[in-house]
Amino acid sequence: MATASKSAKRRFEIVENNENSAEVDDIIEAQVSDNADDSTDEESSEYSGLEDEEDDSDDEDDNSDWEEGSDEDEEDETHNMSTNEDSEDDTGENKVRPTAVPMIQDGPSTSTAQLPTSPVEDEYAYDSSDEEDLRNTVGNIPMNWYDEYPHIGYDLEGKPILKPKRGDEIDNFLRKMENPESWRTVYDPQTGQDVILSNEDVDLIKNVMGSRIPDGSYNPYEPWVDWFTNEVMETPVTGRPEHKRSFVPSRVEAIKVGRMVHAIKMGWMKPREAKDDSVERHKYYLLWNADDKSEDVRRIENPIPAPKPRLPGHAESYNPPPEYTFSDKEINQWNRLADTPYQRKFPFIPKRFSSLRAVPAYDRFARERFVRCLDLYLCPRAKKMRLTIQPEDLVPQLPKPRDLQPFPTVCSMIFKGHKGLVRTISHDPSGQFFISGSDDQTLKVWEIATGRCFKTFEVKGTVRCVSWCPNSAIALIAAAVDNNVYLINPGVGDRLVQAKTDEILKEMPTQTDYLIPQRVRAVLTWNEPDKVQWASGFRVILTHLKAVKHVAWHSKGDYFSSVMPEGDNRSVLIHQLSRRRSQLPFSKSKGLVQCTLFHPLRPYLFVATQRHVRVYNLLKQELTKKLMTGAKWISSIAVHPGGDNVLVGTHDRRLCWFDLDLSTKPYQALRHHGQGIRAVAFHKRYPLFASGSDDCSAIVSHGMVYNDLLKNPTIVPLKKLRGHDKFDDFGVFDVLFHPTQPWLFTSGADATIRLYT
Repeated sequence: MATASKSAKRRFEIVENNENSAEVDDIIEAQVSDNADDSTDEESSEYSGLEDEEDDSDDEDDNSDWEEGSDEDEEDETHNMSTNEDSEDDTGENKVRPTAVPMIQDGPSTSTAQLPTSPVEDEYAYDSSDEEDLRNTVGNIPMNWYDEYPHIGYDLEGKPILKPKRGDEIDNFLRKMENPESWRTVYDPQTGQDVILSNEDVDLIKNVMGSRIPDGSYNPYEPWVDWFTNEVMETPVTGRPEHKRSFVPSRVEAIKVGRMVHAIKMGWMKPREAKDDSVERHKYYLLWNADDKSEDVRRIENPIPAPKPRLPGHAESYNPPPEYTFSDKEINQWNRLADTPYQRKFPFIPKRFSSLRAVPAYDRFARERFVRCLDLYLCPRAKKMRLTIQPEDLVPQLPKPRDLQPFPTVCSMIFKGHKGLVRTISHDPSGQFFISGSDDQTLKVWEIATGRCFKTFEVKGTVRCVSWCPNSAIALIAAAVDNNVYLINPGVGDRLVQAKTDEILKEMPTQTDYLIPQRVRAVLTWNEPDKVQWASGFRVILTHLKAVKHVAWHSKGDYFSSVMPEGDNRSVLIHQLSRRRSQLPFSKSKGLVQCTLFHPLRPYLFVATQRHVRVYNLLKQELTKKLMTGAKWISSIAVHPGGDNVLVGTHDRRLCWFDLDLSTKPYQALRHHGQGIRAVAFHKRYPLFASGSDDCSAIVSHGMVYNDLLKNPTIVPLKKLRGHDKFDDFGVFDVLFHPTQPWLFTSGADATIRLYT
């Protein structure tokens, strides 16, 4: 062994001093062959153990010599390495370096000639290489220590690292909305910066949260070698044959089994119950989910916490107030409810004690805890959405009445002259005159500005309805009196218009090419007035089969309609003034007709029965809409000048506003009258409408209709006008707006007409 060590030393010396690589290779090969011969001789010697001991001592001396000259050798080695590198660069061939020389062992000995090695350092004694790029050098400490300081740590030069600006909650919200990577951005407390997680980090987090294997690339089913059970032992451990007793049934065990069978039959012993396999089956579960299977586990979404138990009140005090203690009557009543304890006021009887230490144990504690556990386990839970709404929020925000002026507020004039109920009124197109009809069998023409009665027409019957022709080129009034409809020239206003009207109505148009239908001839006749009637102003008389209760003009003034409620399927008639013709538009009765109106812009006819309002298209001769009022008896209707909204008054105190573009049901129903509504009206220019009732009042309301179809009408009650007196349980019969001014006319049962401005 000593020879090998010395030869190795000589070899290194030769390598260090020799610059020729070929000679070094020859020396190494010769030395290896010599060492092989020496090792063969040593193995054949029977005293090799003693020689090994001597060689070990020599090796120690050699090692000591090696350590002493290590510094010099390192310097020479460094010099030779640099020389070899230069020579390699010059020649382009690989040169042998001292560090590449293999270590040579001498025989079976374990001692080797090796280079000195540095001691192994503990990997946990210093930071790993992953932290070399960190600017903050504070180490692994709680970062909340720096909450009170403007900096977050120190860099490699010892300078403080200032905290970055985080912003408030609004900035964080805007940053999340604008940054598409916000869902994978986390805050690093070590540096105070936001770090974006990589796809690998996101997959790792998802796997951990989904109870799967964290590493997605790991294959738990890859092939492996079972080192312990892969080889099956085919021979027994021992070759001893089994004893004969193992094949013969035991007599002692048979006696024990017989005793057990007898005990079971006598009932002294009960056999063991069979184990439930399902319990054993559910005892084990899969810790990690399989990566190739979808997550079928139904997790509780939006868990609802259990309601907290009721807190104790004053009745559960050891010294409750006197009003909480039971009297004898209450105790007897409490005892009678033993079969239905849920009806008791308290589940216990409040008692008073002198001190808290005198209170005994609560005998119902275990019972209440048990019931509480049953509620938590068995009772389903549901969320009840409680809206904290202020009462003011339920009321619509309507504009104030003073912001909606002008509208009539005070009674400015009272027209007196009739002696009976004034049932109907109507104004001329210019707004200078108006006419009224009463139960005293008279028609009176009034001037609005002065209140003067210009003319009085006497008719033989009760005036049910009057209507002034809306065509300003004709001075004509239609009045429904019993079974007749009178067309009267009032004789007021422009004389040229009066003369033109007489010329038109003086001659009857020829009917040679027209044959009056039998249905029309049976219910209606056109008659000419006599000389006395003509002198009084009567121009045409239409005689009906039944009593006429309503007349209405078309907006152009050539057509007008009349209503006979008792005429069944011939209740509604439409007349043409220029041709003196009439027609029955309906062949079937749809109910008791109350009134009719023409659409101001389209060829539509509104027919109001007791409960419904039907809209007919006169050109197509079909039903367009059927308005469902929900009322028992309709009294009157009015159409907005735009034609898309209808106002319906009923005898059961309901005022219904219909939006034809919205629905066939009321957009809004108002009940601000004390009794039935007799009449309703729209203003032609202002956003106003009014209703008159038997409670002797007329209510003026604001009704704004917008051209924007997405905006609903605005309805605001403005003023309640009073002044009429009640007569025979009747109040206001008719209401009428001035055509140009925000004025309102009302006619009542007290034989007066009032003007509100």
